[in-house]
Amino acid sequence: MIALGILLVLVLLLVVFGLLFRLQILTSIFSGSLTREIGMSNRVNAILMIVFMVVGGGAFAWSFIDNYAKMNPPIASIHGYAVENMFWTTMIILGVAFTLTHLMLFIFSYRYQHKDGRRAFFFSHNNKIEIIWTLIPAIVMASLVFAGWKEWTKITGPAPKDAIVLEVMGKQFNWLVRYPGRDQKLGVVNYRLIDATNEFGFDLNDNNAMDDFTVNEIHVPKGHPVLLKIRSRDVLHGVYMPNFRVQMYAVPGMPTKFWFTPTKTTDEMRAQLGNPKFNYELACSQICGRGHFAMKAIIVVDEPDDYVAWFAQQKSFAEQNPDVLASFKQKSDKLVKSKNTDAAAVMNQTTKASL
Repeated sequence: MIALGILLVLVLLLVVFGLLFRLQILTSIFSGSLTREIGMSNRVNAILMIVFMVVGGGAFAWSFIDNYAKMNPPIASIHGYAVENMFWTTMIILGVAFTLTHLMLFIFSYRYQHKDGRRAFFFSHNNKIEIIWTLIPAIVMASLVFAGWKEWTKITGPAPKDAIVLEVMGKQFNWLVRYPGRDQKLGVVNYRLIDATNEFGFDLNDNNAMDDFTVNEIHVPKGHPVLLKIRSRDVLHGVYMPNFRVQMYAVPGMPTKFWFTPTKTTDEMRAQLGNPKFNYELACSQICGRGHFAMKAIIVVDEPDDYVAWFAQQKSFAEQNPDVLASFKQKSDKLVKSKNTDAAAVMNQTTKASL
C-alpha cells in the first residue's frame, strides 16, 4: 500500500508540473512575450516529403511492373476478358485520382512549409467548388458501379441448358468434386451420411446418385459451358480459378454457383507460356484455417473428344464402394420389412375392429 501511495503522489506531481508549464505558456501568449524558434527541422521535413514522394513512387512503379505477370495471368475463359476490362478500367480511374491527390499532398507540404511572416488565407466556403468535387466523383463512381453491375449480371446469369454440371464442395483443407453420371443429374446427398468413406454424403437410395462419381482432378471440355454448383462443409471457402477469372464464395448452408466457358486447353496454355509443367488451378481465396495454403486442386481442360473419353472411363461412387452400397440396400430392406410389418399390424387391427 505504501508503494501504491508513493506512485500516486508521483503521478499527481507530474500532473501539477504539467499544468504549471501550460499555464506559463498561456500567460506568455496573452502578454505577447512568447517567441517560437523554428529551426532547420521544418525545412528538413519539407525536403523529406519530396524525397519520400520520389522514392516511394519509384518503388511502387518498379513493384507494379515487376509483378504484373504474376497478378495478371493469361485469360482462358470467355467472360474473363470482360472481367479484365472492368478491373483495369477501375484501376486506371482510381490510379489517376490517387496519383493526382498524392502529388498535391506532397508538393503542397513542401511548397507551403512554415516561413516567418507568411499567413494562411482563410477560405470559408465556395458553392461552385463543393458542387464540382461532389458531382464528378459521384458520376464516375455511379458509372463504374453500373458497368460492373451490367457485366456481373451477364456473368452470373442462368447457365446454358447444355452446360456440364459439377459440384465443388470445400472442406478443411481440400476440395471434393462430384460429377453426375450418364443421366446428367446430381443425386441426393445428406450430411448425416458423411463419414470417412462417403465424404459427400451420397444417399444411394436415390437412383440419380447411383451413377455419380467423384474425382481428385477436375476435367472440363474446351469451348463448352461449365456450371459449378458450390457449397461448403464447414467454414467459409473461396472457389478461385485465376486463369478463368472465376471467384465465388463457398458458404456453409448456402449453395452458390458460377458458370464459365474455357477457351484454351491445358496443352495450349503450356505451349503459350513455354512451361510444360503448367496446370490450371483451383485454390481457396479465403483464409480458412491452418492448412489453407494446401487447399488446391488441378484443373485439366481437354479437347471435347478427350473429355468424352475421360468421362466414359470414370466409375461411379457406388461401383468403387460396394460395401457402402450393400449397407444402403440392407437398411432399405429393413425399412421395407418394417413398413410391411406395420402395415400388416394395422390391417389386423382394422379387421378385428370390424368383426
